[in-house]
Amino acid sequence: MKGKTILQIGLGVVIIALAVVLYNSMMTPVRFDNEYNKRREACAEKLKAIRTLEEAYKVTYASYTGSFDTLFNRLMNEDSMKVISKSINYDKIPADVDINEMSELEAIKLGYVTRGEILINPIAKLREDGKLPITDATGHVRQMTDEEILNLRYVPYPRGQKNDFKLEAGFVEQSGYNVPVFMCSVDMNDLLSDMDHQQVVNKVAELEHAKKFIGWKVGDMTQPIVDGNFE
Repeated sequence: MKGKTILQIGLGVVIIALAVVLYNSMMTPVRFDNEYNKRREACAEKLKAIRTLEEAYKVTYASYTGSFDTLFNRLMNEDSMKVISKSINYDKIPADVDINEMSELEAIKLGYVTRGEILINPIAKLREDGKLPITDATGHVRQMTDEEILNLRYVPYPRGQKNDFKLEAGFVEQSGYNVPVFMCSVDMNDLLSDMDHQQVVNKVAELEHAKKFIGWKVGDMTQPIVDGNFE
């Protein structure tokens, strides 16, 4: 009787162990996909912001840059972006004239309005236009600080590492013109290096079979597009 009880207990332990193994085997892909999607979103947020900075750089300097140091230093420290300024010359407007009833071009011709170009700081302009949003821990959306902008260069995963996104820039010929291009990317193997190896191998093989880029990116070095492959 005692031996039978021990056998039953042993079988119970084996059944529980097998159930745990089966559960883990079923949940491993689920956990992987959840973490994969989490890392995708974290990369997408940074890549979108880097794209915004590169677009501002191109507007200012007529090209993209493949250097994070150059990108940050010039946009943050130089008053180099041309914007149109408009001022109303109230002292020249007759009392019986309402400039709201005329076109801006007419108001300029009459000297009531003056337009011109001024140079301002690109980062200040992006913040003013609300183009550098970030959601803080409380869920409040605000504009990025200088420190947060500088940290855009770092891939968000694996945690505890400071690996740069790969940033490239150059030109491609299109219709006889040299058109500026850029690409910012992270390799999937690097982004997932601390995750289940076999699951990573499976994911990479899946992307290769579909002839997709093995990672996340914005822009392209072979054609003048700025789309992200996460969009």
